[in-house]
Amino acid sequence: MKEIKFIGRGGQGGKSAAAILAEAALDKGKHIQSFPEFGAERQGAPVFAYTRIDDKEIRIHSGVTNPDAVAVLDPTLIGSISVTDGLSEKEGVLVVNTPKTPDEIRAITGFNGTIYTVDATKISVDLFGKNIPNTPMLGAIEKAVSLVSLDTLKEKVKNKFIRKIGEEGTNRNLEAIERAFNEVRKE
Repeated sequence: MKEIKFIGRGGQGGKSAAAILAEAALDKGKHIQSFPEFGAERQGAPVFAYTRIDDKEIRIHSGVTNPDAVAVLDPTLIGSISVTDGLSEKEGVLVVNTPKTPDEIRAITGFNGTIYTVDATKISVDLFGKNIPNTPMLGAIEKAVSLVSLDTLKEKVKNKFIRKIGEEGTNRNLEAIERAFNEVRKE
């Protein structure tokens, strides 16, 4: 089973990213769970969302305490909360939305496992005109962990968004996923 933890702030789309990733895995015949964890429910408050993916039925119904990967949508949370809690330095993967290098994030967090960085904020501002880093972070996570395939992820986003935001908005989200997938850095 793979467990992914998304850490962001209210309004950045972490809950939606966790759900989209789970739905893409479901389309590939996997068993899934996706759920958020909220503190104070307000825009800007820290939000945690989780995705579980497995080849067999998932029988646990508790929070994720030892994720295989953590995706940090808002880098300002690094330092104010421990983003690597429960993440194995041997096998865990940390994916951070930041213009910083993985080595710079390592120096800040003290995490000695695998770190990927991508400037999902820049990608989202370039394409959407505002900081909504969830779809770019999906591309970065797929590159880092290889859960469903880039094509499956893009197809899920296309099917989910086309009626809600139209073809132009959907295409920008697909471009955001692909850009992040190609721009993610690992050191």
